[in-house]
Amino acid sequence: MEPVITIPALGDNYIYLYCYYQNNAFVVDPGDARAVLEALEKYRLNLTDALTTHRHFDHTAGIEDLKKKTGCKVIVGEIAEIFRIDNVIIQIIDTPGHTQDSVCYYVQPSEKHNSVLFTGDTLFIGGCGRPIECDASIMWNSLQKIAALADDTLVYPGHDYTEENYEFALTIEPNNKVVKKCLQIIKEWQKLDKPTVPSSIGQERVTNVFLRADDPEIKSALDMPNATAVEVFAELRRRKNAFG
Repeated sequence: MEPVITIPALGDNYIYLYCYYQNNAFVVDPGDARAVLEALEKYRLNLTDALTTHRHFDHTAGIEDLKKKTGCKVIVGEIAEIFRIDNVIIQIIDTPGHTQDSVCYYVQPSEKHNSVLFTGDTLFIGGCGRPIECDASIMWNSLQKIAALADDTLVYPGHDYTEENYEFALTIEPNNKVVKKCLQIIKEWQKLDKPTVPSSIGQERVTNVFLRADDPEIKSALDMPNATAVEVFAELRRRKNAFG
C-alpha cells in the first residue's frame, strides 16, 4: 500500500491518511469524521494522530468526533519544529498567509517512499490560497519556503481547485503548452473519478503561475516588466480572486 490515502470530502476538500508501521495511520485536516472513519474501516487502519494545517472549520470539524471514537492524539502545528510519529519524521513548516497560523507538514523521505508535503490551503496544484489574514509579501515568502524543497517531494493540498487553477494560468499565458497538457491530463483523471493529487514540487515550479511571479515571462504577460516578485504575485492573486 502507498503511504498516502486520499479521502475526498465536503465537495472539494481532500483529507489524507498517512499509513505507517503495523497498519497505523495519522490523518491530516479531518474536516469530515465520517469520511475518515469509513476509510479507516475500509483499509483496516488504526488512527493514532490527527494533524491540522490551520484552524478553518472545513479542516478541523471532524477532530472531536475522531478523538472520542479512536482516542487519537491531536497535533496543531503552532511553531516550526521536527517531531516523530513512530518511525515517521515530520517537519512543521511555518507558512502564514492564508491564515496567520497556517503550516505545512513535510514528511521526510524513507528508503521506500518519497518525501511528502501536506500544504493545506497554502499551496494548491497550479495555485495558492487566498491571503486572508496576512499581506501578499508574507504569503509569497511562505511559498518560497515550499518551493525550496526537493523536486521529487510529493504535494498534497487541502482542496481540489486544479482545473480552475490551470484555466486561470492560461488567461495569463494562453500559449503555455505545459499547462495546457496538465489541464488535459487533469480532465482525463476527473472523467475516471480519480483524485488530482499528488503533484510534486518540481511540477509546481514549472506550472504554478503563482510560484513564477519572479519570472520575466510572467511579468511581461502582466505588462509589469520592472515590478518586484511580490508586486506581481499580488496582481496575480487579485486577478485570480476575480476569476473564481
